[in-house]
Amino acid sequence: MVSPIATGKRRARWAGFTLIELLVVLAIMAALLTLVVPRYFKQTERAHETVLRHNLLAMRDAIDKFHGDLGRYPSSLDELASQQYLREVPLDPITGRRDSWRIQAPANQAGVFDVHSGAAGQGSDGSDYAQW
Repeated sequence: MVSPIATGKRRARWAGFTLIELLVVLAIMAALLTLVVPRYFKQTERAHETVLRHNLLAMRDAIDKFHGDLGRYPSSLDELASQQYLREVPLDPITGRRDSWRIQAPANQAGVFDVHSGAAGQGSDGSDYAQW
């Protein structure tokens, strides 16, 4: 038996993909991305809203504990942190700042009775962030 190399009949085989194959793969990837990307951004918005609700709950709980222990409301959110009712004043995840919280004072008194987000806009449930 004679080898193909000895006879000069060796054929070169091209290894790789054709342009059409690459374009088909890219089109499939683009179609999948159009489905995935909007869901990703929706999930990040939901995550920010969940963190906002948790931060508000933690601050309101700290305000109630402060009032229960000392018989008065804190003068600021920083006082809650300095008295160690909170480790630190949390970020408003919608605005990304610590100083955007809106403070509600108790009737005819000074201090912090309640706290709301200072973010503009509405959540996924249609309610304003400022009402949470």
